[in-house]
Amino acid sequence: MSDEQQYDSTDRADDAVDFEEDAYVEGGRRRKKRGFSGCLAVLVALAVLVGGFYFGVTRGVEWVSSQFTTAEDFSGPGRGSVTFEVSQGDTTAQMGRNLKAEGVVASVQAFLDAAAAEPDSAGIQVGFYEMQKEMAADDALEVLLDPANQVKSVVTVPEGMRVEDVVTLLGEQTDFGAAKWRKALGQDIGLPDYAEGNPEGYLFPATYEIGPKDKPRDVLTAMVDRWRQATDDAGLEEAAAELGKTPAELMIIASLVEAEGRGDDMPKISRVIFNRLDGPGDKAGTNGLLQIDASVNYGLDQELGVALTTEQLQQDTPYNTYTRPGLPPTPIEAPGDAAIAAAANPEEGDWYYYVTVDLATGETKFAETYDEFLTYKDEYTEYCTTSDAC
Repeated sequence: MSDEQQYDSTDRADDAVDFEEDAYVEGGRRRKKRGFSGCLAVLVALAVLVGGFYFGVTRGVEWVSSQFTTAEDFSGPGRGSVTFEVSQGDTTAQMGRNLKAEGVVASVQAFLDAAAAEPDSAGIQVGFYEMQKEMAADDALEVLLDPANQVKSVVTVPEGMRVEDVVTLLGEQTDFGAAKWRKALGQDIGLPDYAEGNPEGYLFPATYEIGPKDKPRDVLTAMVDRWRQATDDAGLEEAAAELGKTPAELMIIASLVEAEGRGDDMPKISRVIFNRLDGPGDKAGTNGLLQIDASVNYGLDQELGVALTTEQLQQDTPYNTYTRPGLPPTPIEAPGDAAIAAAANPEEGDWYYYVTVDLATGETKFAETYDEFLTYKDEYTEYCTTSDAC
């Protein structure tokens, strides 16, 4: 190889190195040569800048567009059937999400917009509502605002019913037969320990709403819960200790008061029962016998208001208060608020007898002695000679 060829080869190699290194300039300073890596950095920076600008513009356009476009909504009127539940604590947004999930409304926002335009939207009540799929959001809201649209069975259990009567009533007025209600009575429905598993007297008489998801046990538990509320309001357990009775005994007394009295007479009837149980001596000739026909009928498995024959009054059962002193072993029917309050708070008085002298008005007279009682009994007999009520 010639010197010239060698020189050229070496110079080219050096030039390649110099392209990567700093070059000398006049004055001894080094000058950074622009290479491919520098260009790449500039390009990346420009790309990020342009991309950010594009993203910002796009989001801005979307935001502006959202301010001037209507949320997706169905035109209605809807189709099919949906049972929709509003649960305790549901917010409007949660209702919207649930409605969309059920296919009732097209979007959550459409429902929120409808609710925002309705001042009463905060008044939606908990419960089940019959709705349709693909409803306009305004129409869906209108359904929820009217409690009359709730899907429920309403059953009223009157005062004075035995468990067997309650079961029959519930079997007739709900989708569950009497057999299922009887089976549910054997489950845990929240009875107090002193009931000893017997629901007689503890299925509180009131009006109950039965929702689509409620089962017999749920309803019976609600009835016992309502009973507990009544006894708490009356201070039953505290009163039992003060009166020298157990809570179970006060519930028996309450059931007897329910069977025998009404209205303002209930606390007086309660006092008659207490006097016959706890009075001195022969207890004004009663000898501790309560002599309550409804209890005798209960022991004979008859309607509680049936008139008794002399033979039936002599038939001995644990519930015959003509042959056995003291209280019957269990309540004989379901007492309401007034009867429970009367049992816990008997009126002060020395009465041992009472007679209802007018069956139409319920007028009842109370006597302290047997002779006074006979006078009122004669008044009742005379009433019956002129009235068809007897």
